[in-house]
Amino acid sequence: MRRLLVICLLPLALAIAPTALASEQHPTLGELEGEVMCPTCHTTLDQSDAPAAQRIKAYIQRRIDECATAQQIESELVVNFGAGILAAPTHKGLDLLAWWLPLGGVILGAGLLGLGVWRWSRGREPVAPPAGGPALNGKPAAELDPETERRLDELLAKLE
Repeated sequence: MRRLLVICLLPLALAIAPTALASEQHPTLGELEGEVMCPTCHTTLDQSDAPAAQRIKAYIQRRIDECATAQQIESELVVNFGAGILAAPTHKGLDLLAWWLPLGGVILGAGLLGLGVWRWSRGREPVAPPAGGPALNGKPAAELDPETERRLDELLAKLE
């Protein structure tokens, strides 16, 4: 089974890897605009028309024309503007909490909700009918008068 999975996923990995590597080696302005923030309006460059955003876009395009990689361009921007210029936090140190904290909160919340539902469903005990006769919703059923009982028996006999 494992071999079949590897055989199925290997062509997919081989198809995606060169594309990802090519995107890193030869980025486009459109790719980087969504990954870099405007320092004045705090939106991504693709959403900003601020003069600072226009200057950063021109800088990125110039670096792309000089064959710089996406990592080089982002590193240069971080040196000039600080880590806040990147739209996504880095995957190192305390910034790693920005990735794992929401996921941990969702998992913890789902676990607590499941535990609460399980305890709630186990806490209720079924209601036993009284020993005196039939019951409806835990209450003794009202006795039928003889005429109503005869008519009910006739209707049930017709249905059989």
